[in-house]
Amino acid sequence: MEDHTSSFVRPFVRIGGRTRAEVDLPLEALVSTVSSSTSMMAGKFAEEHRVVVGLCAQPRSTMEVAALAGIPLGVARVLIGDLASAGILTVHSTVDRVGPGSELLERVLTGLHSL
Repeated sequence: MEDHTSSFVRPFVRIGGRTRAEVDLPLEALVSTVSSSTSMMAGKFAEEHRVVVGLCAQPRSTMEVAALAGIPLGVARVLIGDLASAGILTVHSTVDRVGPGSELLERVLTGLHSL
């Protein structure tokens, strides 16, 4: 009888069960590799980290990294956080405020009420 045991390891096991990144990492944040990152990777990180570094050779969003790597978003955030803390990835800043300001919204509302 054949042994059909799987070598599949749950992604959260590979990151030590951690659920939070060490850096603030919005879903839309773009991440990219630092120019000297390939020399910094030697033996220190797991295969999943290497996959993320390879994907970030060009700037990608956190969500895009997760999708392309085929890993859950939470796992991708932890891996990206590890690499950013080690100086291998750069997390590019995002706009704090998205959308129109309250002043514009109040003017639109006043205009709508006057119709």
